[in-house]
Amino acid sequence: MRFAVECVVLLVLIAVNGVFAMSELALVSARRARLAVLERKRVPGAARARWLAADPQRFLPTVQVGVTLVSVFIGVFGGAQLSDQVQAWLQRLALPNSVTGPLALALVVVVTTYLTLVLGELVPKQLALRRPEVLAAHLARPIFWTARLTGPAVWLLGRSTALVLRMFGLTRFAAETVTEEELRALLAEGAQAGVLEMEERDMIERVLRLADKPVRALMTPRTELVWIDRTDPAKEIVATLKASPHSRFVVCDGEVDNVVGVVQAKDLLDRILGGGDLSVAAALRQPMVVPDTVSALDALERLKADPLGMALVMDEYGSFEGVVTAADVLEAIVGDPTDAAPPPGSPEGGAEKVLVMDGLMPVDEVKARLVLPELPAEGTYHTVAGLVLALLRRVPREGDRIVFGGWRFEVLAMDGRRVEKVRASREV
Repeated sequence: MRFAVECVVLLVLIAVNGVFAMSELALVSARRARLAVLERKRVPGAARARWLAADPQRFLPTVQVGVTLVSVFIGVFGGAQLSDQVQAWLQRLALPNSVTGPLALALVVVVTTYLTLVLGELVPKQLALRRPEVLAAHLARPIFWTARLTGPAVWLLGRSTALVLRMFGLTRFAAETVTEEELRALLAEGAQAGVLEMEERDMIERVLRLADKPVRALMTPRTELVWIDRTDPAKEIVATLKASPHSRFVVCDGEVDNVVGVVQAKDLLDRILGGGDLSVAAALRQPMVVPDTVSALDALERLKADPLGMALVMDEYGSFEGVVTAADVLEAIVGDPTDAAPPPGSPEGGAEKVLVMDGLMPVDEVKARLVLPELPAEGTYHTVAGLVLALLRRVPREGDRIVFGGWRFEVLAMDGRRVEKVRASREV
């Protein structure tokens, strides 16, 4: 009976050691963002766990004091109590006393060490790694009150640790920062686990790329603009409005380089339907002007505050390069809604092996989609057409082919000197 009670006491001590080990790893591994979510859900202990996790110095000395004391108790209890019982059993086997004492102590040490490692360390830490935030919330309160009870020892250990760290030129724990690479890794992990749909992952990654993407990568270049000459007759202007799906038009004086403003189609139609003359000058508005070096996010913030929702993009020399709208930024996030999937069985049906792209497709999307290595002269261009020019190092012609990054790029169509369509085929 006495031996059974002693075994129970030993198991309880090992379990207490496991609680300390579990709480340490749970609080260290817990993500503060998830703890904040649990706190908003009013999960008991989440707020205290978040407070402890913010500064490991608040709980690490407490855990170490607890683990050390429990280990001492296990050693003393096992060596003083259990070894006597085991020695008595060994003596019944007619073994000499000179052997039974050391053998009993060795058996007790081996068994207690094994149980402590498995039940007091490995299993609790495995559990802590599986659900760190939930366990941290549950264990934060007992750790907090243990720290209060062992306050002087914890204070002494904390100060001693800080002193030694200062000797090595270190201070407190460095503040955790989440890098963009870590966010992308989390997105990939969430997509593989089924938590995120692939479309959601792609959309979030596009948002992350916006800060690094200049506005010229999103704009409609001047060569692609549908514009109105302010000297055009009313009949020609009406024909332009009918033939175009756009609601806003750049107004130029003779040529596209001489931009004088922007008109909205509804303003012109209001004048026509009201019985008035179609006057471009009366409906002319002055749009916002942004340099081509601003980021897409910066441009979006400016466009949200602009009633016209359109900006002219100028280069450093004051030359007109194109226009950008809030819809262009939205398209960079959600993708082009006009892109239709090719029918099954068509040459472009296998997106993993063949991809037909518009020359104006952003090159960063192509790089991510095709998993390309570092591009030549990266950063000096922002479209697939620019990539083809950088690879060929001359003005392309229809039918030109070049291999890069395990893909064969073929120029399918040209619009004058502009690359209009490119096909990327995986090299076999």
